Amino acid sequence: MNQPDPAAPQEQDWTDGHVARWLPVLPGLDPVVEGAVTRMKKLSVHLRRVREQSLLDFDVERHEFDTLHKLAGRGGSAAPSELAEDLDLAPASVTGRLDALEKRGFVRRTPSTADRRRVVVELTESGRTTWLGAMDVLGHEEERLLGVLDPAERATLNDLLRRVMLAAEADPDHSHWPR
Repeated sequence: MNQPDPAAPQEQDWTDGHVARWLPVLPGLDPVVEGAVTRMKKLSVHLRRVREQSLLDFDVERHEFDTLHKLAGRGGSAAPSELAEDLDLAPASVTGRLDALEKRGFVRRTPSTADRRRVVVELTESGRTTWLGAMDVLGHEEERLLGVLDPAERATLNDLLRRVMLAAEADPDHSHWPR
């Protein structure tokens, strides 16, 4: 991939105009920090909108998708208590979600082979197809956006963002990060 000439004028994006508007108002504003943070926020909003549209397209509510996603992340099978923990919800809330997902044919509950008093929740083929379809829409958009970078640039961006996240996660006053 050809590397851009650092001396050549760069194409401007929305954030460049944002930073230019605020520099006279806030003379101490670091344009690089403001640009990076604003771009991260704008990209996050964009990806959230793509995800929400994919959920509409697949006729899945966000809480339904989240439950399917956590179940898929456990290999397609989990105990309701594990899903409650993964979703940070009360077990009764998970039961309601599972009832609705079962009615839609996205999951099935079967007795545990290890303990007949327990049930195992499994993704059905329909549930897996719906979950994967919604995931693919977002995945394609992520690939499209990061596809403007070569593999080394993507790795560098990932490493830089990891360093920023480690600083954010290390702040004891902001312990809201999921683990």
